[in-house]
Amino acid sequence: MGMLQTMRWFGPKDPVSLMDIRQAGCTGVVTALHQIPVGAVWEIADIEERIRLVGAANGTYSSLHWAVVESLPVHEDIKKGRPTRARYIENYKQSLRNLAACGIRTVCYNFMPVLDWSRTNLSYEMPDGSRALRFVWEDFAVFDLCILKRPGAEAHYEPETSEAARKKFERMSAEAVTELGNIVLLGLPGSEESFTLTTFQGLLDEYGSIGDRELRENLYYFIGEVAPVAAEAGVNLCIHPDDPPRPLLGLPRVVSTEADLAQLMAACDLRANGITFCTGSLGIRPDNDLPGMIRRFGDRIHFVHLRTTKREADPRNFYEADHLAGDVDMFAVVKEIVLEQQRRERAGVGETSIPMRPDHGHQMLDDLNSGKRTYPGYSAIGRLRGLAELRGLELGIERSLAEQARNRSAEPRPTASAQPF
Repeated sequence: MGMLQTMRWFGPKDPVSLMDIRQAGCTGVVTALHQIPVGAVWEIADIEERIRLVGAANGTYSSLHWAVVESLPVHEDIKKGRPTRARYIENYKQSLRNLAACGIRTVCYNFMPVLDWSRTNLSYEMPDGSRALRFVWEDFAVFDLCILKRPGAEAHYEPETSEAARKKFERMSAEAVTELGNIVLLGLPGSEESFTLTTFQGLLDEYGSIGDRELRENLYYFIGEVAPVAAEAGVNLCIHPDDPPRPLLGLPRVVSTEADLAQLMAACDLRANGITFCTGSLGIRPDNDLPGMIRRFGDRIHFVHLRTTKREADPRNFYEADHLAGDVDMFAVVKEIVLEQQRRERAGVGETSIPMRPDHGHQMLDDLNSGKRTYPGYSAIGRLRGLAELRGLELGIERSLAEQARNRSAEPRPTASAQPF
């Protein structure tokens, strides 16, 4: 059975080709129509063209198919609860219907305000010379306090952090300042757009009256509108957790913890209202019990991102670790996923092979020296290494569980003791 092995592909301009993905052992592709403006309808013709493009790479080789949409973006007016959200929600519903009509049934999205994800270093050197993504709270404070100069930012940092950030900023070269600003202001993955300081501050200002409660209400309203349509069409929606899973830039984050996910699942009690279980994002927080969360939310998990992060001395700092290292107990996580798939097979309910992709691989080997420019975290070889490790881990767990089941069935059953006359 096993998880459906996939990789993310950013479209025709992605330097990691579809055949690279197939040769890594994948049969599924995770992609999106990045060229369509956020909020516009994904028309059937555009969806079919992407399906054709993915399939055309097969030639005489084993097939690839578009398995998961990542992501169908949620317009900022929906997140902010503006009156215009009605139009964008209707567009979202139509996109879901169109995807279903084309046979695509799993749609990932997120509800993070303004920024999709945040890092402060895209080429952190590891002990083996490979390069990883990293987030440093003090460096983020440098951006917020000294580069962006966000009004009121001081209130979101401890005095010692603010002081250390300002001192670091004074020592930074102009090139280092520019680089940090560019990293934080990156746009959506797959997009070639990035923010400017002026436009970025303007977007933050629009959230001035939106706190934790308001953002949750807007999320629950959105899912209450679209999940019934998804369920009727046979589509599973799956929200991606916040990355990193804590408030940034004065913006609330409402999909960071088990309690957040439980509230969202309860807000719309349909299986179509589901989860993208990203072990990297959720694993940043030590209070998230990942194996337990899989047991408790198993039926709502429609897509899995397997990666692990490593917290540093300041636990707000982390870097992307090797897939079987870091703070995530990947053995326990994969075992629970295998057990969930077996439960679905026995019950005859849900997808018995949950789509999985190895997330955020290290830049390594030829990808360090070839001059190939890939999206941060999405070089080919680092993800290939992660997928190979995860594939072996899953196979070992499946074989071990099967052997345990055989041993239990071979044990002699106790016989009833003779009863005296």
